[in-house]
Amino acid sequence: MKSSMLKPQFHLDLWLCFTIQNWLLDIGRPIVTILQPLEWLPLNRPSPGDCLHMAYNIITSFLLLKLIERSPKTLPRSAVYLCIITFVMGASIHLVADSITRRLLLSGYQLHLSVRENPMFKNVKPASLIDSFELLYYFDENLGHSMWYFPLFLIIFIYFTGCFTHIKEEERLPLPAWLLLSPSAICYWYQITEGQIFILFVFTFFAMTATVIHQKRKGLVPDSNGLFLFYSFTIGLGLVTLWVACLWSDQVLRKKYPGVIYIPEPWAFYTLHIHNKLQGTQSSLTCDTGPVCH
Repeated sequence: MKSSMLKPQFHLDLWLCFTIQNWLLDIGRPIVTILQPLEWLPLNRPSPGDCLHMAYNIITSFLLLKLIERSPKTLPRSAVYLCIITFVMGASIHLVADSITRRLLLSGYQLHLSVRENPMFKNVKPASLIDSFELLYYFDENLGHSMWYFPLFLIIFIYFTGCFTHIKEEERLPLPAWLLLSPSAICYWYQITEGQIFILFVFTFFAMTATVIHQKRKGLVPDSNGLFLFYSFTIGLGLVTLWVACLWSDQVLRKKYPGVIYIPEPWAFYTLHIHNKLQGTQSSLTCDTGPVCH
């Protein structure tokens, strides 16, 4: 009886590791790929960004297993193994496809355009080769992301369903949780936008909200871990709304992302509005300082 009344502890070690590895290995991965000098490694070898992706696949799988271990709810081992295997499979598919896509960027590929609209594929011979690049895009953006994020959010949701307590005093966040809240929410914003998983994320968020309402009828409230997850999801969804509002009138991105759900990818925004401007600035500097400018 005494043990059941103990206050649930905030899993600072796990959430800190999740946040740091998401920032370094997921958000930071494409930045490292762009900033890495081409002389460091040949393009036919894994880049530092690829190594970060490999580390992400391994470390995240380990952290998800630790998260399940900390959950008060026990799951069948076969279900846990299936989720982790699917996650690793999807993240590995994305690793290979994304690695090739990043190399195409160095050759002029533009993420804000579809495969067939990209200038570098206009005169590709044979023309059927474009189908192979569209297959690459499908593995990267559709199949890879689906197999990556579905088991990830399933495990997070199942863990969340066990984060409830009768102790009313636990319905508040400790200081370390407040400090981690914004960095964690930004990670979710990045996963929603870059991973194009808005429907999956919203479905998970609604399921979490329904769980909170259902448990409150039983006199249960989210503990500090549950509140941290719920607040992170809420702020992440707010950041996505702000992101879409800022880019609402961008006609080029709207053409790339047609339909009712319009969620532009951050790296598509980069190639459209930042990368091209940087290239234009570098070209003008070359013209100003070089002996000849055609």
